[in-house]
Amino acid sequence: MNSKYFTFNTLLAIVSLLVVSFFSSCTKSEEVAPEPLLAQTVSNLLADPVTIDPNTGRASGGTNRFTFFSFKENKIISNADSATNKWDIGFRGTTIIINGGAIRTGQGGAYIHTGIFEDLKEIPTSATFAQDNALTNLAIPTTSGMGWYNYNPMTMLISPIPGRVLVIRTGDGKFAKVEILSYYKDAPPPATITLATPARHYTFRYVYQGDGSKRLN
Repeated sequence: MNSKYFTFNTLLAIVSLLVVSFFSSCTKSEEVAPEPLLAQTVSNLLADPVTIDPNTGRASGGTNRFTFFSFKENKIISNADSATNKWDIGFRGTTIIINGGAIRTGQGGAYIHTGIFEDLKEIPTSATFAQDNALTNLAIPTTSGMGWYNYNPMTMLISPIPGRVLVIRTGDGKFAKVEILSYYKDAPPPATITLATPARHYTFRYVYQGDGSKRLN
């Protein structure tokens, strides 16, 4: 065998291997860091607003209809699409519904996480998603202190519970995390809110994960 020919081919093989390894490592390094997910803020989403009598606290007016919202589209979805998976979450007063369960057509569910919104970077493996099975058996409880809000019977006002994050499985099986920031129009400072402040105007922020994974940052 020609030793020069053997040496040349061996050298060529080594160079080729190094080139392939170099580009392979570059490709892997480029795939390591996924694009960060950005939080969206929704202001003054109307949840069937009513007029409150400041003397009695009684509500009047309203349509008794939910406002449906899509995280993917970042917009309100028409009530005409209530029987589809186009919407993810619905609001009416302090009641929040999810597009999933025995009485829904979507794949949705909800898990209530206790912690800081920014710190929730991935859905815990221990998370259990509940679904809406009746208006009296909802994934997000409607009772004060059990879901997203507290009700003060002395002032008759609603306030979001600090450190409560709603983790939502959407109508089409993706995921989002939601933090309710205010229940009152224009999200005024809590100390300035009275019964005369228009209620049922949600301000919230959310992060939507559209690839189906449980990463939320």
